[in-house]
Amino acid sequence: MIRSSDGIEIPATLKEWCDPRHMALIVYDMQVGICRQVEGAAAIVERTGTALEAARSAGMRVAFTRHLSLPKKWMGTTQLRTAMAWQRRNDPDAVQPWFPRDAEATRIVPELAPRADEAVFDKLTMSAFDSTSLGFALRDCGVRAVAFAGIAMEIGIEPTARQATDNGFVAVVIEDACGFGNKEARDRSMATLRFLGEAVVIDVAGFCGALADAG
Repeated sequence: MIRSSDGIEIPATLKEWCDPRHMALIVYDMQVGICRQVEGAAAIVERTGTALEAARSAGMRVAFTRHLSLPKKWMGTTQLRTAMAWQRRNDPDAVQPWFPRDAEATRIVPELAPRADEAVFDKLTMSAFDSTSLGFALRDCGVRAVAFAGIAMEIGIEPTARQATDNGFVAVVIEDACGFGNKEARDRSMATLRFLGEAVVIDVAGFCGALADAG
């Protein structure tokens, strides 16, 4: 632990950041309808499951995010433009809500089903810190670092990891447990995170090992 002259403590090792009392694991958008669209999703489910089991065994707080679609009557300019881009439609009247709240496509894949003591944050935005109470809940529980696994790196995990810093948290990106839809875009996202230097980038083995050391 590094300490400033003012007494500010800065964790200096992965083991210190992975203290289960002060870190939460965020499982990002591992939904049935999203995993169906991503090549290699089965491997991401497996690796995320390994990280999830390590977090649970260590007593770490776990949260899941789900991307929602509002009913069409509540889809405004931004939501319609996004839906048109994703669904490759030129007519806003031709889009359909892909992720209604109670739809099969919206639920978390059964292999990673949330437990009763784990939080689920529904969102409309790419960053999990917008349109949710995630930041409040983390601060309220004394969390200072968040580890990320899930899908997709280039769409939602990168903006969430970057916004974590703006919200006062250190982002720990479990790289091999983060899936992607487009490899080039994913590589750009990882290059940006590494360039900025604010996120800690590790793999599943490193995450599990740090938790074991911390325990």
